[in-house]
Amino acid sequence: MGIIRDMQRAHATQAAAEQRARTAAAQQRQLIRRNADLAIAAAQQAAADAERQREHRKLYAEARTADAAAANADLRARLSDLDTLLLSTLDVDDHIDLDRFKKPIDLPPFDPGRLGRPAPEPSWQSYAPPEPRGVGKILGGERLHQQQLALAQRAFEEAKAQWAEGERRRTRQLAARRQQYEENRRRHEAKLRAYNAEVDRFAAAVANADPTSVVEYFAMVLGNSVYPDDFPQHFRLAYLPKKQHLLVEYHLPPLEVIPVVKEYRYDRVRDDLLAVPRDEDEIRRRYIGVISMVALRTVHEIIEADRGALVREVLFNGIVDTIDRRTGLFVRPCLVSLRTDRDTFAAIKLRRVDPVACLKHLQAGLSGNPDQLEGVQPVIDFDREADRDFTSEFNVLADIDQRPNLATMSDAEWEQTIADLFSNMGLAVGTADEGRWRATDPRPIFGGPVVIQAVRGRPVDAATATSVVAAMTEAGATKGILVATDGYEVQAHEAVAGRPVELLDGPALLNLLAEHSGLKARIEPAEEAAV
Repeated sequence: MGIIRDMQRAHATQAAAEQRARTAAAQQRQLIRRNADLAIAAAQQAAADAERQREHRKLYAEARTADAAAANADLRARLSDLDTLLLSTLDVDDHIDLDRFKKPIDLPPFDPGRLGRPAPEPSWQSYAPPEPRGVGKILGGERLHQQQLALAQRAFEEAKAQWAEGERRRTRQLAARRQQYEENRRRHEAKLRAYNAEVDRFAAAVANADPTSVVEYFAMVLGNSVYPDDFPQHFRLAYLPKKQHLLVEYHLPPLEVIPVVKEYRYDRVRDDLLAVPRDEDEIRRRYIGVISMVALRTVHEIIEADRGALVREVLFNGIVDTIDRRTGLFVRPCLVSLRTDRDTFAAIKLRRVDPVACLKHLQAGLSGNPDQLEGVQPVIDFDREADRDFTSEFNVLADIDQRPNLATMSDAEWEQTIADLFSNMGLAVGTADEGRWRATDPRPIFGGPVVIQAVRGRPVDAATATSVVAAMTEAGATKGILVATDGYEVQAHEAVAGRPVELLDGPALLNLLAEHSGLKARIEPAEEAAV
């Protein structure tokens, strides 16, 4: 029932987006962004007049300050989305009524159009010549009238013959069209009945605990769960009918979902937005909270959707696909592992719990240092315990996500995407040279040469960061911008400390692309994108 799953997912995504757009926080963020745009426009207008340079500098500073306020509003919105991961699902009924996917067999009635309306039959009164009168009748008018009458009679008979032939042709076409309508109706009704029968078959199979159908049903349930765009939503499910166990292996978001920037401040002296870093302890604490909420949310959605009591116990392993910064290798540690029965879990009041404390109450395994990829012992070995015949893997976003993947696009597309982004942000960008651009900031007073380098597929090391500084010196640049989809090693930060180099990681790049290029993109390593 993949079509139903995609329809349900699309509906859930649209509903969540509409709800998010209606929130006061979203409206306030839009207002802040609009004010920032107005301030920037005012500064640009003032810059056009040489006599108003002082006013320009004032307005420019106000515009950049507004820019910082808008960036901070985006940060607050991001944190709000993360903080409400659990609460946001509690007002949603996760049960899927399969009957509502059945299509009504309600076809429009047969409409023949013009073929259903007979042409008017010719009337003799329209052809008959007028009767001669008075002097005209005496002076041979009667003979002329007889001639006209004969001609009119022939014309009338020809018109009647043409009308009759036209009606016979119309009747044949009408019959053919009606026959075509009936054939199309029967074919369409048969298709609808077959589709509805398939829905009924699937619903009956779920109700009868058919393992494959149960897995498909709960995949639909979890697929409805709308997370932020950069959450993977990739999972495996297995159903053990004799034990009534549902096994879940869920891919958790990586540490990078937590913004590393705490706030932005405008530095008038450097004419730059300074990023105040978030404390590592806060990042760890927030990340532990996020993965805890994902685990509880997943189990909650399964239990709430299970109206037929198909699942007695849920066994959940939360894993993360990421790169170990110490080795550069792809790793997949289990950061959360939970086993709970439906009655115990249903008794918990999730609106009032602390997610981490709740997991401890359920005796779940939870990594204390997930930022260090410190794993826990899984409650179940998924590959050993799951029956492969009753196991399926789902990548919700892979089937419906049309966002371009920055990690797998061609080099030419990647370079064009980066060049377009910084052009849209106001820089005059030259041609790329092995992932590096020389650009110019055209702003008066604060502008000048800029060096841009973009790296993907690996964390940026100290050597790469140092090479950007060297390129800036060679170009006489006032600023450098380093983009890294896979983040930075600690030594890279140290290499540019105190230098006018701005470091943009993957999430920051995605935000800039969405804001300035109108491009919603994603970053998924080739190993994941190929799944």
